[in-house]
Amino acid sequence: MPKKAKAKKAKVKFKVKTQAKVKAFERIPSGIPGLDKLIEGGFVKGSTILISGGAGTGKTIFCAQFLMEGLKRGENCMFITLEESPEDIIGDVQRFGWDLQKYINEKKLFLVTKDPFQMTDIVSPLLDEIKENKVQRIVIDSIALLELYYKESSDVRKELFKLLSGLKGIGVTSMITSELPEETKMLGKFGVEEFIVDGLILLKSLGLTGEIARSLRVVKMRRTEHDEDIYSIDITSKGIKILPIRHGIKI
Repeated sequence: MPKKAKAKKAKVKFKVKTQAKVKAFERIPSGIPGLDKLIEGGFVKGSTILISGGAGTGKTIFCAQFLMEGLKRGENCMFITLEESPEDIIGDVQRFGWDLQKYINEKKLFLVTKDPFQMTDIVSPLLDEIKENKVQRIVIDSIALLELYYKESSDVRKELFKLLSGLKGIGVTSMITSELPEETKMLGKFGVEEFIVDGLILLKSLGLTGEIARSLRVVKMRRTEHDEDIYSIDITSKGIKILPIRHGIKI
């Protein structure tokens, strides 16, 4: 009997990828001197950044500076304020040489106050305004607006998720602020926003011998290799800048 021919095993060649392709995300400059080098050149376009900190840490200045960078680049910007009137904000930032009224007159900046007690819905009209005015950068100062309108914490979280998801869907680069009590270990007012946003920057201030020492730390920044150290910041006549000091050591 002739021997049966052994079946040849088919050889399958697998291509092994030795290096994964890394998608390059479009980035926009923050407008904060010293920050962009810590976050790969700027914020990912269309991302949502949470600025958390106690009173007097520079949150509003930080956000206004972010918008000014966009305005200088010809972008449409929006500033939603709850804690201050538009007139107060315009006056407060004039000391940095920022003429917000000029951009308002040119219809490049939309500076408005939202009153939650006169609205049946907050999120939907806001998203409509952003799309209608082709806004590219927006600041919401602060998300406490939701807490004033919605009584239950579960409702606040639901609307916050709806707001942040809506902002991402539109593609606008947004910055929201959250005020934190002194000595708290939380990163956001409601304990949930830090998980929803793309980035989180924590601002702190400490009174030392009659002076205020302020610091900044990039806690989280999705799609970004970021520096996690604590940096000293200063509020100068031109706005906020990050000092080349890390953990008290000059770099």
